[in-house]
Amino acid sequence: MDKFPQVGQIVKVLRGKDEDSYAVVISIIDERFVMIVDGDKRRFDSPKKKNVLHLELQPVISSEVVNSLLESGRVTNTKLRYVIQKFAHAKGE
Repeated sequence: MDKFPQVGQIVKVLRGKDEDSYAVVISIIDERFVMIVDGDKRRFDSPKKKNVLHLELQPVISSEVVNSLLESGRVTNTKLRYVIQKFAHAKGE
């Protein structure tokens, strides 16, 4: 897996008040920062700017999120919650 995050990739937050939760990368600002959302506390309309050093990249890129962003430029919060829930469930958490 690339050490650089990609749009649609699921990440685990290692620092901050959302520590130990999962989120999805929805945009990349530069090589140090990305915007993440979880569809719950962090909704699509108010993404969190995160330093990539504070994220643990998961080996999963959600095609549903990527396709949705390509088609409409946005992702519903329901879809984000579903994708994260499905991922956490598959990991057995």
